[in-house]
Amino acid sequence: MSKAAPIPSRQQILDWLNDNPDQGAKRDIARAFGVKGQAKIELKRILREMEGEGLIEKRRRRFRDPNTLPPVTVLRMLREDSQGDQWAEPAEWTGEGPAPVILYIRKEGDPALAQGDRILGRLTEIEGESYGYEARLIRKIGTASHRIVGIFRKTAEGGRILPIDKGAETEWQVPAAVTEGAKDGELVEAEQTGPRGRMGLPKARVLEVLGDPSAPKAVSLIAIHQHGIPDDFPDEVVAEADAAEPAPLAARKDLRDLPFVTIDPADARDRDDAVLVIPDDDPKNAGGHLIWVAIADVAHYVTPGSALDREARNRGNSTYFPDRVVPMLPDRLSGDLCSLHENVDRAVLAVRMKIDEHGRKLSHRFTRGMIRSVASLEYAQVQAARDGKPDAKTEDLVEDIIDPIYEAYESLKRARALRQPLELDLPERQIVIGEDGHVASIRFKERLDAHRLIEEFMVLANVAAAEELEKLRRPLLYRVHEEPSLEKIEALREVAQASGFTLAKGQVLQTAHLNNLLSQSEGSEFDELINITTLRSMTQAYYHPQNYGHFGLALRSYAHFTSPIRRYSDLIVHRALILGHGWGKDGLSEWDIENLEETAQLISDTERRSMAAERDTTDRYLAAYLSDRVGAEFAGRISGVQKFGAFVKLDETGADGLIPIREIGREFFHYDREAQELVGSETGMTITIGQRVRVRLAEAVPITGGLMLELLEIEGQGMPSGKGKRRKGRRPGTRPPRKPARDAAKKKAVARKVKRTRKS
Repeated sequence: MSKAAPIPSRQQILDWLNDNPDQGAKRDIARAFGVKGQAKIELKRILREMEGEGLIEKRRRRFRDPNTLPPVTVLRMLREDSQGDQWAEPAEWTGEGPAPVILYIRKEGDPALAQGDRILGRLTEIEGESYGYEARLIRKIGTASHRIVGIFRKTAEGGRILPIDKGAETEWQVPAAVTEGAKDGELVEAEQTGPRGRMGLPKARVLEVLGDPSAPKAVSLIAIHQHGIPDDFPDEVVAEADAAEPAPLAARKDLRDLPFVTIDPADARDRDDAVLVIPDDDPKNAGGHLIWVAIADVAHYVTPGSALDREARNRGNSTYFPDRVVPMLPDRLSGDLCSLHENVDRAVLAVRMKIDEHGRKLSHRFTRGMIRSVASLEYAQVQAARDGKPDAKTEDLVEDIIDPIYEAYESLKRARALRQPLELDLPERQIVIGEDGHVASIRFKERLDAHRLIEEFMVLANVAAAEELEKLRRPLLYRVHEEPSLEKIEALREVAQASGFTLAKGQVLQTAHLNNLLSQSEGSEFDELINITTLRSMTQAYYHPQNYGHFGLALRSYAHFTSPIRRYSDLIVHRALILGHGWGKDGLSEWDIENLEETAQLISDTERRSMAAERDTTDRYLAAYLSDRVGAEFAGRISGVQKFGAFVKLDETGADGLIPIREIGREFFHYDREAQELVGSETGMTITIGQRVRVRLAEAVPITGGLMLELLEIEGQGMPSGKGKRRKGRRPGTRPPRKPARDAAKKKAVARKVKRTRKS
């Protein structure tokens, strides 16, 4: 009879687990040490004690050293470093000290992974290196993990996070070990660590404590973290930017004798475009002009594959808030070397465009050059000079610089009138932040010809860039805006007809048809309604290497060329021009070309991310501004209808608030999705987009940006009396019998659907 093997010591068990990370079940350990029979009970006791002391942990009936990682584990991807290496960290780490460093090894055919993506990786332990493991992809299991921004509430078990998103109700449980020292009432950013089970709250861990949610400038900080906008540059990116030197003249064309000027808002943080107009002296082009547009040569400083390039691509664009900007590039570039300040030499990509007296572009020529702006001007300053009120800075510029700019603009306006781009007229409101970080005022942004002429020059330059790259047969990113769907146009047509206007039918839709509708409504009580509804019928613009045209601008080919400081798409177009003209080694790389479609999708997504963050920030600032006016009455217009209530845009501030359906009355409201209407079953009251209303502010919540309203009047009429009375004998929650108004609404909806079905 063989002698039973001795029970292994704790150290022997730890050493064996480290040498055999792919094993670890109790029977594996027993087999390795020859433990049999009753001795297994003692082994089980030792393993339980080691688990309780934290020396090992049990995972799916296997034991392992908590200071090591299993051979297959879930990893969270980190950003690339300056050498192009991508790193990862374990999704969960319970060992002592920091988590081990993991180098991700990508093989051909593996998908590109972004910071925050989660993968199932196969690990190999590495010795003699600064990192502990190498990882290879088994499969991607998700994009960036779900982030939560909310208010931390301390509990005996750790804490809970109350969400700050409008309409969000889910709370998150935070174990005591991962609260990061958050205090009750503080704003935190957290990350989901486990799914919601059948019982209990989903779990999360605090990533960063953001501080007092009511502090000045906390509003934009919330949006930055909530939408995952990178706002800190990695050290290697800052180092690259700080090491940059002004671009030399070298092979560039010297344009410094041309009197370029920049024209920007008064609070401009960067100046990436300069303009110059010269009357054309060619007798064959009487009344024509030469328009120069010079754009900062960002491609010289942000080269393919560099740390600056990877970070710019990851950000996609700059994000603008009322109190701050999250730039695409560090300030050394965006505010200095790439900004076309007056009286300093700056590298540019410039385009010279010849137009005739009718604003038609006859030709264009691109140049990689060097300019020296003679003046940094503001829109209002230029407009005042044109209107005969120059200041000391502009009085010597009017005749030779400012007047020719406006003359060329008059020609471009004639070409624009023939082209008929979409002419929406939606006043833009500006939130002004005071020195204390709170909203000082809300005002309409002024629209001057000085604004419009710069826009026209930039559109012309963007068209030239797209056409040039098509001629050179070089890949590029187009700015695509597809025509609206038939369903959306039909909905717009119904709103127009209900307002007494017509939208052309039975032909290929053109922007001229929409402009005709907008012209019909101009100056009427339905002016804003038609503009808003037309805007909502449009598709969202995006970037793509294939050209599908730009419907809104009524242009066949369009690319973004004029803002490479704040848009990565423009940087790609600059590189394509450099490659196409052989202007240097910093043009479009093979990697850029191979990944062009992926880049297009990425920067289209980051653009939408920024738009959502900017919109949320505006909502929160408006809610804070109105929070001390709860109970006040406001005029507004119904801007949206859903089955849960109606949205109202307030005239005074442009803020959007919700009238919950429960606050309109206790009668049943039929929701007609096609007509965007709510129709009361008892009273026949109809609520639809565009109606004028008077409301009372019932609640303003700055932390979420939510406004709750109470409906007082609709189209000048008070609320119907007697609404909400429940008939005797009817069970709570049941619908009342149909009334004529509801029957009519139902029949109208059915008729409309039948009509559309027959058409299709």
